[in-house]
Amino acid sequence: MCNLYRMTKGVDEVAKLFEVLPERGANIAEEVYPGYPGLVVAEGKAQAMTWGFPLVLKGRQGQPLKPKPVTNARDDKLATAFWRDSFETRRCLVPVTAWAEAEGSRGRMTRTWYGVEGEETFAVAGLWRPTAEWGQAYTMVMVDSCPQMVEVHDRMPVLLPRDAWEQWVTGTPEEALRLCRTPDLPLTVDRTDELWSGGGKPARGGGNTTPRLL
Repeated sequence: MCNLYRMTKGVDEVAKLFEVLPERGANIAEEVYPGYPGLVVAEGKAQAMTWGFPLVLKGRQGQPLKPKPVTNARDDKLATAFWRDSFETRRCLVPVTAWAEAEGSRGRMTRTWYGVEGEETFAVAGLWRPTAEWGQAYTMVMVDSCPQMVEVHDRMPVLLPRDAWEQWVTGTPEEALRLCRTPDLPLTVDRTDELWSGGGKPARGGGNTTPRLL
């Protein structure tokens, strides 16, 4: 699962790498948190969208609660109602420099950063859709973890090699689903002393917005 990642390249650099047009005025922080803007390659341009599909739940009295950003979509749930339309018609690429996982004992978890060996920027398989709550929003697709990180988390992002970028975005749903597999790319691993909760932003909407994997 991924609920924190880095993107250290600006929109112009990303647009050049992915051979698309840049969205002018896109201002993205280098560390991206649930419910905040991140760069996405969709519809022929590198553009800002909100990370996480909004999930609206109800409280004990039936009142609507603030939406939760669902940042991760399981590959085996892409045919469910929550994801199906986006998977079939609105797939995107999420440029990433590294993603973080929490490692260690409860209360003392630290950030461990994962990247792709030899790739300064790589693409994660994503979905996007327009929302009434946050405008255009995106999520990342998750698969079973590879041996390098399975002890830290049982899920990881779908890492797309360059020759699969176009097929993910424009291929049939059947072709795209075949790309949702545990990557065999060698990873870089950077274990840090930085506490997982230290300096992190809350998910958008306040204390009731723990991000989810669906």
